[in-house]
Amino acid sequence: QLQLVESGGGLVQPGGSLRLSCAVSGFSLASYAIGWFRQAPGKERRGVVCINNSGGTTPYLDSVKGRFTISRDNARNTVYLQMNSLKPEDTAVYYCAAVARSCPGFYWRSDEYNYWGQGTQVTVSS
Repeated sequence: QLQLVESGGGLVQPGGSLRLSCAVSGFSLASYAIGWFRQAPGKERRGVVCINNSGGTTPYLDSVKGRFTISRDNARNTVYLQMNSLKPEDTAVYYCAAVARSCPGFYWRSDEYNYWGQGTQVTVSS
């Protein structure tokens, strides 16, 4: 059974950092692309970035460029999202999602992905 589990969320002060993890089971991460999404209260879910099975990445959401970095460790079946210089507007539930092989052309669209985690809450507040 394919499963994705996010972890690493929490409460952090503005300017702080968090590293989110997306642990996958039931399939080989090496065969899948993984996208990170976020959904703030009252807003639509938005794609942040996607990483191909080969390690290449899509552009980042404009508002996180230069602050967030996606990476993957196929041996550990885990994808990471390093988030630095966090801002209150980064507050959201963060999700990871999987699709076979490569990031879709419309990588920011949630309907392009087949499997989802349950999400992890990130709150940036002083």
